[in-house]
Amino acid sequence: MSLLTRYKGIFRLILPLIIIILVVSFVFVLSPGCKAAPEKFEETRDKMGTYVNIVLYTTGDNATALIDGGFDKIDELSKIASNYDPQSSVSQLNQNGYIKNAPLELIEMINLSLEYNKITDGAFDITVQPVLDLWSEGLWKESEQVQQQKINEALKLVDSSAIVVDGQNIRFEKDKMAVTLGGIAKGYIIQKVIEYLEKNGIENAMVNAGGDIATLGKKPGGNKWVISLENPDNTSEKIAAFEVAGEAVTTSGNYYRYFDPEKEAHHIIDPRTGYSAGECISVTIITESATIADILSTSVFVLGPVEGMELVEELDDAEALIIDSERNITMSSGLDRYLIK
Repeated sequence: MSLLTRYKGIFRLILPLIIIILVVSFVFVLSPGCKAAPEKFEETRDKMGTYVNIVLYTTGDNATALIDGGFDKIDELSKIASNYDPQSSVSQLNQNGYIKNAPLELIEMINLSLEYNKITDGAFDITVQPVLDLWSEGLWKESEQVQQQKINEALKLVDSSAIVVDGQNIRFEKDKMAVTLGGIAKGYIIQKVIEYLEKNGIENAMVNAGGDIATLGKKPGGNKWVISLENPDNTSEKIAAFEVAGEAVTTSGNYYRYFDPEKEAHHIIDPRTGYSAGECISVTIITESATIADILSTSVFVLGPVEGMELVEELDDAEALIIDSERNITMSSGLDRYLIK
């Protein structure tokens, strides 16, 4: 028997085995359990008066379109909620004292604001805009007596009970009232971006809008998102870090935005007094919704470390880290499960 004939016989014997191996390998490659590892995609853009960073993981070629869609969602909702855009829905409401066929998102934000106005006993009040206008126009230049007189007049318009939501119509029951959604809008908007990404098949994502952070799932591989908290006295230092997976983290502080050059009047105004809230320098909230985290960080800041922490402890699924004006740090009872030690 020739060598060629012998090899042909061996090949006929092993050919079925080769075919089986190839078929099994092909099926293995196409198996749903053998997906390619998701890749990280991110982009940062100037939005809502801050820098917004969107991070997502995907195996598809849709990352650019989804990131663009996320920023489009921010633009869409900003046209509803921004006090700085004279054409926005909230600006129309302030200018006219009413708005008909209001966007559902505006109604949702206002209804939530009214709910938390009651929960916080008035510490969260979107009708504080007339007082903010006073400070923006230079109230800090006036004597204490003039300041108090003007604030007393403006406080007559701070009254969430004078907002009426009737179906898709909203109106004020007092002339010259005005609202600001500054304590809810950023959290609400980034939460909507997360929901948009989730509806489009993304399982792992984070949106960071200058201290308001919303997360979706964990990172691929099972690692949680790590969020660091700046030291208010030295923002290059970190005083704490948290691990979250699907939760939101929002920080309100008095060390970024001021009305006056001396930095004595900051932007978080107590709607009950008309002056800057003075008992805290930083409040960080962790909860499932970025919308609620945004509301609570402002509310707790206004309430102060004692009443603010009492409120947090009464609520389900909300944790807090408070730095008071004396630099004392207070943590809620359940914060340990997020804190990196």
